[in-house]
Amino acid sequence: MTIENRKARHHFEILETYEAGIELVGSEVKSVRAGKASLNEAFARVIRDKEIWLFNMHITRYENADARLAPEENRSRRLLLHKKEIAKIAERVKLERLAITALKLYFNSRNRAKILIALARGKKLHDKRETIKERDVKINLKRTIKRSV
Repeated sequence: MTIENRKARHHFEILETYEAGIELVGSEVKSVRAGKASLNEAFARVIRDKEIWLFNMHITRYENADARLAPEENRSRRLLLHKKEIAKIAERVKLERLAITALKLYFNSRNRAKILIALARGKKLHDKRETIKERDVKINLKRTIKRSV
């Protein structure tokens, strides 16, 4: 099961991506496998130049889990990266004033939950309009090519 943040590419200019592990509780893993998670408002922060935490990722409570033991749906979750990667990300975020946004949550071939995070710069309104215009031009070009064949 793959969960994507489709709005991220619209709101941000993606500069660099990283694959990170994510710390989940057992019932959260089952909910993610069922597709009951959302990355729409998710973002990450570097904490004390040592750890990266993901905030605002929503994972719905697993319905068969004990309600008393179920974790909070919007709790912050630690991302698992190498120290060198964390240092590199922290330096770029500080110097270039970049955001860390979540793009995709998936399970790799070893059934480990992975999250694709990106260093991103926010787009201005006119940049978003340009992206939409370029996409429309490509679609119209494909249509005309199909009609002429």
